[in-house]
Amino acid sequence: MTSTPLQTMPAVVMTAAGDPDRLEARDLPQPTLNGPNDVRVRLKAAGVNPIDTKVRRNGTFLPDSLPAILGCDGAGIVDAVGDAVTRFAVGDEVYFCYGGIGTRAGNYAGYTVVAEHVLAHKPASLDFVQAAAVPLVAITAWEALFDRARLQAGQTVLVQAGAGGVGHVAIQLARTIGARVATTVSTADKAALVEKLGAERAIRYRDSDVTAAIMDWTGGQGVDVGMDNIGGKLLEQTFPAVRFYGDVVSLLLPAADTDWRVARQRNQRTSLEVMLTPMLFGLVEAEKHQAQILQECATLIDQGELQIHVSEILPLHRAARAHELIESGSTTGKLVLQID
Repeated sequence: MTSTPLQTMPAVVMTAAGDPDRLEARDLPQPTLNGPNDVRVRLKAAGVNPIDTKVRRNGTFLPDSLPAILGCDGAGIVDAVGDAVTRFAVGDEVYFCYGGIGTRAGNYAGYTVVAEHVLAHKPASLDFVQAAAVPLVAITAWEALFDRARLQAGQTVLVQAGAGGVGHVAIQLARTIGARVATTVSTADKAALVEKLGAERAIRYRDSDVTAAIMDWTGGQGVDVGMDNIGGKLLEQTFPAVRFYGDVVSLLLPAADTDWRVARQRNQRTSLEVMLTPMLFGLVEAEKHQAQILQECATLIDQGELQIHVSEILPLHRAARAHELIESGSTTGKLVLQID
């Protein structure tokens, strides 16, 4: 097992639960390899996701884990490997989704150490900033559409909030297998974005009856799959747009007062998607599956079939500003922290 001498690195840490000002720039010791299957990555960029803001606001998943380095998404260069590592070598460019929720250190930092099996080779056609925007949203969209809702070629899908991080990837993944996509958006600019990414129907939900628009699009049948990326009442509002015996998948915990009657009457199969489950519960085989998803997405990206929309790039020390932008609710695509 080899590793460079202990040095310091830049990092942004969460000092306590609360507002974005709880994120503080510090110099910390570089992490070292702990086991033969560990890989140390010199991080070049970290994606910022809504889960980061929720952990910062509500606290980490483990007590006594503060200060904590947030950030599940990372991209960088392998700079040290354990003796049992076989798939990666020093100098390899990688991307991954791991850490950042209090169980292990995240990626708002210069370096991180992760197990070999969570890594994938970075898409060759993307720079590190673009690559860091991919993992969490790509895994989430893939698992929601293909593993949970079992979307098939020729089927129709409604992606709620299609201009968001997960939504804009879900549109494209659905198109890669030959599914037809409708989506909801709030503005004309977002409608233009999702149509460029392959959505057949962009529904301005503030100005339109979404269910009526879907029924018009599907000849009165409803879509085969409804994907809720927002939660709250939107899950309940998705049910009438989905056909009898169709599938509904949600990324959020259903509200306690959700009215399930329409879903029940239509015999809809409902699923929940939480891509963090493998990390939270140490499900190694599921973590390997997620790494394989990233490897397949890398192929799609390099073939030009999957694009990632990065709306803003900020330096690492401005992580608090990135959290503010996400919590404003008006962002499209992904925000990324650049690490130099």
